[in-house]
Amino acid sequence: MKEKQRGVKVPMTPVRALLGVNGTEMHEKRSENFEGAKGDEGKSSVWPRKYKNHLTSREMESLVAISDTFVPSVEPPSHCAESVESFYRTSASMTGTPEIVGAFMSERLHHPMLWMLRVTLWFLSTWYGTFAICGVKSLSSDFPYFRSLPQIELKRREEIVRDWSTSYFYLLRELFRSMKYIIHLFFFTQINEQNENESWNAIGYCGPDPRIVDKKSSDHQLRADHLGPLHPALAYHSQVSFDALDPFQKPNPRTISCDVVVVGSGSGGGLVAGVLARAGYKVIVLEKGDYHANSTLSLLEGPSLDSMYEGGGLVATHNTNVLLLAGSTVGGGSAINWSASIRTPDHVISEWRNERGLELFGSEAYAEAMNVVCSRMGVQTGKVPSEYESLATTALRKGCRDLGYPVQDTPCNTPRNHDCGWCGFGCPDRLKKGTHETWLVDLVKSGNGMILTGCKAVRVVHEDRGRRRRVATGVLFQYEDRKDDEIFFVQSNMTVVACGAINTPVLLKKSGLRNSNIGKHLHLHPVVMVWGHFPSSTRKSYEGAILTAMSKVESNDGYGAMIQTPALHPGIFSTLTPWLCGNDFKERMSRFSHTAHLFTLVRDRGSGTISSSGYISYTMDPRDEEMSKKGIERMIRIMAAAGADEIGTHHCKGYRVKPKSASSHEFENFIKMVKEQGIGKLTTPVSSAHQMGSCRMGVSEKASVVDQRGESWEVEGLYLADGSVVPTAIGVNPMVTIQSIAYCIAQSVLEELRRKIPKQPEELV
Repeated sequence: MKEKQRGVKVPMTPVRALLGVNGTEMHEKRSENFEGAKGDEGKSSVWPRKYKNHLTSREMESLVAISDTFVPSVEPPSHCAESVESFYRTSASMTGTPEIVGAFMSERLHHPMLWMLRVTLWFLSTWYGTFAICGVKSLSSDFPYFRSLPQIELKRREEIVRDWSTSYFYLLRELFRSMKYIIHLFFFTQINEQNENESWNAIGYCGPDPRIVDKKSSDHQLRADHLGPLHPALAYHSQVSFDALDPFQKPNPRTISCDVVVVGSGSGGGLVAGVLARAGYKVIVLEKGDYHANSTLSLLEGPSLDSMYEGGGLVATHNTNVLLLAGSTVGGGSAINWSASIRTPDHVISEWRNERGLELFGSEAYAEAMNVVCSRMGVQTGKVPSEYESLATTALRKGCRDLGYPVQDTPCNTPRNHDCGWCGFGCPDRLKKGTHETWLVDLVKSGNGMILTGCKAVRVVHEDRGRRRRVATGVLFQYEDRKDDEIFFVQSNMTVVACGAINTPVLLKKSGLRNSNIGKHLHLHPVVMVWGHFPSSTRKSYEGAILTAMSKVESNDGYGAMIQTPALHPGIFSTLTPWLCGNDFKERMSRFSHTAHLFTLVRDRGSGTISSSGYISYTMDPRDEEMSKKGIERMIRIMAAAGADEIGTHHCKGYRVKPKSASSHEFENFIKMVKEQGIGKLTTPVSSAHQMGSCRMGVSEKASVVDQRGESWEVEGLYLADGSVVPTAIGVNPMVTIQSIAYCIAQSVLEELRRKIPKQPEELV
């Protein structure tokens, strides 16, 4: 006979109720990842400091050589500023970048090809491995002729590495892409004790928004405000009934009971949690990331990527053909996106209803959901005053106007005068209304919910109750910062999984679900970019409102593209910037603050898959590639019409043109040549900030993972409510669509809860 659980009321905290450490201390400890631990002199420790390098000495020899090839010490231009001279003369190894890269490869980077990268580094430390990988260019004219990569002089190493970028062998192109990405990213994002990077002055970058830094230094905030609006609902501050099983009765996990457990706090999970808690039901949110109150945001690119983005911003497809950015913090993507709040396009709604048979779309319920979502997020439309717009947006508007291309204002969930270029690292003004500022605040005010941060869902628990489908009973989870592997159980009447299109299919597969559609039909909205140099601009490239205008690239079948403007800070900027040699790269980077970018976002027909281990594969449809080329052509023309002195793509050969001095014939030939090059085979960086469709909604179990109510075909009481359920690629920024679908799914969950629990439950005590 099963032993009866004993109920014990204790503070529900990841530390006090479950771990035995003061919760506020844990909050402050996690904040150190941003602000740095204070030393004896009150200065922040160097970031990154929490990862250890486990690469062998041979691997490090090769890594240092490659790092000093991508970022070498070279002769500066004549009559340049002192900071520029220092920048040119500084190599990667002089700043410790190889050690940082080694540490991240050892403890932070998770990719199926990592083992091959490390093996390659080892082989490059030998003469025979170097000859096999680099060929005759590695040979010396002096006996013994054969050399390891670290023994080869810089100029020859540059030739070898440049050859990798266009090699016939895909693995060498992949080696070039991956090493360039991580070396350049960390060289330009690592910081010293003063939260500064030695290259920033030379490239015209100020670091964190100086207005916010000045405000923080003079603003003595109250303790409650410092901890943020969600602090009352964080696990270490709330109390619930905790049913502690006898700890000696392994393997039974210690258990927390609630009405609904929600995995994930982003656009889908945060909304569902807020709606259900406000309706009176006990809700527990499990979030893998941490909570970052606005007052604790560092606005530093490196620390922000590391602590607020999936994989620290180091996520790529299996063959590195697409680089992915996704939120991993309380609020998910809504906390770090660029504010675009665009309703689901009419032609997409029509397609989902008429071609997919999904009657939800086009219904009054879905229209109401979009209205509610836009109202709750404070979505605003209308033109942003020109003094608040970014350099890229100004170029987009002028170029489109002069060429007759369509251009329209982008609805945003921020005020129209919000000109923060750092919102990709969290909004320090709390003006961007992500779920952490809206729906999760509703959860706090209801008194019916809590948020457990820093914990990862291990498995959705479901049991056989003699029905047609198994029944979900809760979620097993672990704390990521614990040294042991203790597992805890959230027991619930209903389970909602909303951990994003990347993680949701992984969790379902690990939970034993067998639907063949799980992890398939992944869409990425692939992005390619074009840059333009505006040396006379008084506004820096990283200043101003991020995404306030857009231009449509139409197609006959509804699978067109959208031209928009990004927020690029030095780290990500450098990963995209072509590398031909050290001198050329540093010249390009020295123009960072006056180089604006446009990007083309394609509504993709192509799709990918996600394995049970989380490995991502993606194939770009030829029609999507053609649409990307069309977008590249249009962006080049827009930049030229906007007055750019020089324009280029991110192709590995570094193509660029000076439209003001080029003849009309030369300019058209440049566009033709760029389009002929294509963007596949790792020749041009392709990025994605929107992942969707990996557990899509449908009308039959054969073609989908959930029904129109968001409920799993396999498991009763298991709902999905995030970007994974989107039926196809949307073609616009997906936040409003994801929240609107989640709102409808929340109503379905509410309907089922009211059937199971007729009376509203008491508040958590």
